[in-house]
Amino acid sequence: QVQLVESGGGLVLPGGSLRLSCAASGRTFSTFAVAWFRQAPGKEREFVAGTGWSGSNTLYADSVKGRFTISRDNAKNTVYLQMNSLKPEDTAVYYCAATQRGLTNSFPRHYDYWGQGTQVTVSS
Repeated sequence: QVQLVESGGGLVLPGGSLRLSCAASGRTFSTFAVAWFRQAPGKEREFVAGTGWSGSNTLYADSVKGRFTISRDNAKNTVYLQMNSLKPEDTAVYYCAATQRGLTNSFPRHYDYWGQGTQVTVSS
């Protein structure tokens, strides 16, 4: 089994930055695809960004392109989401998800393992 734990969320001003971390335990996941999703109140879960094994492919939602960057440190079993130029509409619970399959995509059903989420609030 794989456990995923997100951290790094919090309250930030519009235009500010946060870095989210997703730490995996139970298995190494250098060959896993990992993605970030988010869910705002009253809305469905939305794909944010994903990376395949060893960064084999990367995807970003149009809403975050140019502002967010996904990266991974396989030696630490950790994936990061650097979020810059944050907007109030980025406010959501952010979830990390992973699959043993090597390529990332934007569909939740592709992912077998999920973290509990971390709250990101962008507000003045």
